[in-house]
Amino acid sequence: MSLLTYQEARPWAKAIKAALLTGRMPPWHADPHYGHFLNDLSLRPGEKETLIAWVDDGAKEGNAAQAPKPRSFPSGWRISKPDVIFEMPEEFSVPAGGVLDYQYLPVATHFTEDKWVEMAEVRPGNRTVVHHAIVVVQAPGARDDEYLAGYAPGMTPQTWKPGQARLIKAGSTLVFQMHYATTGKPAKDRTRIGLVFSKKPVTEQIVAMQATAPWLTIPPGVSNYRVESVALMRQNVELVGMRAHMHLRGKSFQFRAVYPNGETEVLLDIPKYDFAWQPYYYLETPKALPRGTRIECTAYFDNSANNPNNPDPLSTITWGPQSWDEMMIGWLDVAIPVQDRSLRGELLR
Repeated sequence: MSLLTYQEARPWAKAIKAALLTGRMPPWHADPHYGHFLNDLSLRPGEKETLIAWVDDGAKEGNAAQAPKPRSFPSGWRISKPDVIFEMPEEFSVPAGGVLDYQYLPVATHFTEDKWVEMAEVRPGNRTVVHHAIVVVQAPGARDDEYLAGYAPGMTPQTWKPGQARLIKAGSTLVFQMHYATTGKPAKDRTRIGLVFSKKPVTEQIVAMQATAPWLTIPPGVSNYRVESVALMRQNVELVGMRAHMHLRGKSFQFRAVYPNGETEVLLDIPKYDFAWQPYYYLETPKALPRGTRIECTAYFDNSANNPNNPDPLSTITWGPQSWDEMMIGWLDVAIPVQDRSLRGELLR
């Protein structure tokens, strides 16, 4: 529903109060005791109480003449006007039913020189069937693909601070990894990605890392199963963002830094993981991670019948791509000085 005007919002007053009391809205799942984030959606002190008091008082309109100007929301790109847009080679037909394998769709960039990307936004052509989309870079001669940007529920466009950017080398190919979900009706999709290039010198390259546990095996009926993963910093870096990814049995997720001197710091704690809302958490102040720092991730899964989202509490669950399988990924965005670009391979080795 729309909440852009008083007339549109008023019928939902009781639902607004209920969502506030239960914490379902606004959708922000980070424990406020750990870290400060640029994209924090949580209410400031007193705002929740003000809204509830407004509902309890009859949800009156107030003086319309004193209302602020209506906010405008973009109908197109949420980033600045893209310098270039790439889309899937053709529309993909999603059937009414069944299970679809991941689709991997390459798109040549035809870049004749290296490009630094300071903003990237993946826009599904049909959000009703796009479960998620990830775009990676295949650079000429590279052994591994590099994450560029993605779309999932709760994710916003990826933007970085001035002087920070991702690198797309000349001659690279973009690969769209598409996960489609059927809805009972045939549909078509043609997802695209918009890129904004850096106009000023880039001093830090943004590199994506992962802490994963592909060996996970979750027994049936277990309500609090622990899984851990680790990423090792082989060079001095700055951590700029984190994102947790699990599937329907995901319960909680925590990122910790274990520094070379033995000190430990909780960087992000998500006590109630929500599969339907998976944002990046961008740090207000980047965190220096000296060489030898370990990022340790701990996740808990609920594979019991008490989990209303659990599709099969009687089965042992292993790693897999579909929602009824499981994953455990701690995504990390780190910044390395451009003069140290040659160290990138060592960092991710």
